[in-house]
Amino acid sequence: MPVATVTYDFLGEPSATARGTATARVYGALRDAIVQLDLRPGESIDKLAIASRLGVSRFPVGEAMNRLASEGLVDIIPQSGSRVALIKISDIRENMFLRRALEVETVRQVAISATNALTDALASNLRYQKAAIESGDRKGFHNFDLIFHDLLQEHLGFGRVRNATESARLGLERIRRLLNTRRRLETTLAEHQAIHNAIEVRDGDAAAQAMNRHLLEVLAELETFAEDRPELFADLTRQGGTTK
Repeated sequence: MPVATVTYDFLGEPSATARGTATARVYGALRDAIVQLDLRPGESIDKLAIASRLGVSRFPVGEAMNRLASEGLVDIIPQSGSRVALIKISDIRENMFLRRALEVETVRQVAISATNALTDALASNLRYQKAAIESGDRKGFHNFDLIFHDLLQEHLGFGRVRNATESARLGLERIRRLLNTRRRLETTLAEHQAIHNAIEVRDGDAAAQAMNRHLLEVLAELETFAEDRPELFADLTRQGGTTK
């Protein structure tokens, strides 16, 4: 595809009233596009086309690209340009390890101290998840999925744990969206329901086991997907033994 035909329409219309510096706005737009897979792993990035689309000079685009490169989302190749970084399976395993360490213990504690307000909020969230599946709203389901986990962190009330969990989750965002099939959504809903059921009866150990099963199942599917689509990944060598 000739460079001149790249329009980056998915970045949205430029807005003179958008808040933040030009670099921050470009960074946010590009990060969202990468995480939401509008820009696919391995895809070349045309800085001039992006600058034109967003109504900025090349400088904030370059600054935003450097920031994305520091986060492992963009590869800047001297004399060759830039591209969306391939996904690293080693990063997936590390981020899932962190999520299990944090979220399993989170839900164990949350179940013990759960209030009726929390269990009601989780139950309501599960109804929205189910409705999103039935209507084919995969983006909506993804948002309710995030809220479900965030409700648990909010109840726990530990800011550093919440931030660390969010950081690990963001590291999995791209590949999670690649697994956005109806079967995976239905499985996720059932796994979330099991977590809620354990919290509802204030059984911390059962809640921890349900969360652990949920995250392990997601990891297993992520690894299977990586084996089926190796072109999207930078490394597929198993590290540290099995994943389970």
